[in-house]
Amino acid sequence: MIRFTGGVPVKTANVELHFATKGEIDLVDITSRVEDFVRKSGIRNGQVLVFVPGATGAIVAIEHESGLLEDFRRLLKELVPKGRGYLHDRIDNNAHSHLRATLLGPSLVLPVVDGRLIRGTWQQIFFVELDVRPRHRRVVVQVMGE
Repeated sequence: MIRFTGGVPVKTANVELHFATKGEIDLVDITSRVEDFVRKSGIRNGQVLVFVPGATGAIVAIEHESGLLEDFRRLLKELVPKGRGYLHDRIDNNAHSHLRATLLGPSLVLPVVDGRLIRGTWQQIFFVELDVRPRHRRVVVQVMGE
C-alpha cells in the first residue's frame, strides 16, 4: 500500500467553454480547448474534469474519424430510439435525449502529467448534443493538482 501524508497543497483552475450546437447528436470536438487550458493553468500534475451542467448533453472520449462518429450517432439512435412511448415525452418530447445523456454521462476525468493532458493517441474529447434542437452550451473544465 502507498500512503502519502502532508505534501504540496492542491491548486485548482477553472474555465467555462461556450459554444453553439447544431442539434440532435451533434459532436463538438473540444480537445484542443481543454489541452490549451491545462497548459495555461500552470498545474503540472493532477487531473482535469470536463463536465456539462445539463440533462441532455454528454462528454465522451472517442476517435475523431468520420466513419466512427457516424457509427456512434447510429448506435445512439438504435439503443434509444425516438418515439417509443417514453413517459417523459408527455412533457417536452425529448425523453430519448435524456436517456441517451444518462447512458453516456456528463463528465470525463483525465490525468495531467508534467503539465500535459494524458490521453490515448486517438482519444479526442467530445461534447455530445443530445437535445432535439440547437443549443448554446456551457462545459466546465477544472484542473486540480500541484
